[in-house]
Amino acid sequence: MYYYDWTFIILIPALLLGLYAQWKVNSTFKKYSGIMNSRGLTGAEVARRILDANGLYDTKISHIAGSLTDNYNPKTNTVSLSDATYSSTSVAAVGVAAHECGHAVQHATGYVPISIRSALIPITNIGSSMSWIIFAVGLIFGSYNLAMIGVILFSTTAVFQAVTLPVEFNASSRALKTLEDSFILEGDEIPYARKVLSAAALTYVAALISSLAQILRLLLIAMSGTRRRK
Repeated sequence: MYYYDWTFIILIPALLLGLYAQWKVNSTFKKYSGIMNSRGLTGAEVARRILDANGLYDTKISHIAGSLTDNYNPKTNTVSLSDATYSSTSVAAVGVAAHECGHAVQHATGYVPISIRSALIPITNIGSSMSWIIFAVGLIFGSYNLAMIGVILFSTTAVFQAVTLPVEFNASSRALKTLEDSFILEGDEIPYARKVLSAAALTYVAALISSLAQILRLLLIAMSGTRRRK
């Protein structure tokens, strides 16, 4: 199957973008982690303020290990803040905490894209786990139709990632508006938080582009591989 190797070239631009996005988010977060907000509020304190301001008094805030492992879990109704966010008073930490609270508000208000994303999770899990097996079987037996089923199943990942983009952009938009309107950050601190969240958003864009490149690669392999079997 050495003749399939050339298709990896298609993934190189997406791989480079992914590496750049990861470097960008890490370097940007590190840079603005060194700038403390003028009010001296920690990420956890900011999260509590935002949640309470939106009537989400029952939403819990927890501390989890790691850096940039922050997340909101709708099943447990918990905003989890990482080591670099929970107790930090940096503008980067405040921005990230506000972003995760944005997801909590999305769920509470029935934001449509996040409802769609939640519904896609089980479909995406099945699709991603079965796609490579079905695709490989299609190639082995020279079945173009079976290989294409594998491609379609893998494509559910790209659909999920595409739906994730507006969810993440909206959470960041909500976060920045709240930070500004509630005077949690000063006017000159808002751009710093925006840069942190914009860098984080790039990782989601890179992930989608990577999946699209992989889909193109699989299509080319399917057409070439099954044709060779005939």
